[in-house]
Amino acid sequence: MPGKQNRMPPIPPEKMTDEQKKAAADILAGPRGHLVGPFIPLLRSPEFMGRLQRTGEYLRFNSALEPRLSELAVLITARHWSQQFEWVHHRPIAEKAGLKPAICDALAEGRRPAQMAEDEAAVYDFLDELIRTRTVSDPTWAQAARLFGEKGVIDMIGLHGYYSLLAMILNASHAPLPEGVKPGLNPLP
Repeated sequence: MPGKQNRMPPIPPEKMTDEQKKAAADILAGPRGHLVGPFIPLLRSPEFMGRLQRTGEYLRFNSALEPRLSELAVLITARHWSQQFEWVHHRPIAEKAGLKPAICDALAEGRRPAQMAEDEAAVYDFLDELIRTRTVSDPTWAQAARLFGEKGVIDMIGLHGYYSLLAMILNASHAPLPEGVKPGLNPLP
């Protein structure tokens, strides 16, 4: 976060507890391959981090939603929380997975994208309604369930919840972007 002091900087390896070293090694050995972003502050609670990162590993790499849609859910969540790390980390992943840059641009500006495929619109509408009203209507639920099945709906809610938790940790700890990386989101009014 620009202008804010990082409350939980990286812990030097020689100052880590055995539990922290094991939790860090588990992240390094998994599909992420590096300890960055939310896992730096999370390392203060290694057991929680270990349990949480396994949930995140499932949601990010193995959810019932194809990567284009799961990354759309991540970007919607990052925009909701104005979470810069999540945004700059996941936008390139989303575009590589097939999400159109115009969709990402609209999300960054805080507006509903104009040109979305049916499945993209269903993810957007479901999460937007859930964020705004704290629930979803029967028609919104039915559309998502028709397109993604019940497992896909639960995984989509899980993605939003997981990345909301990471956003809260990053925002509260004032975790900075990596050196030289520019923010991708402007504040919303």
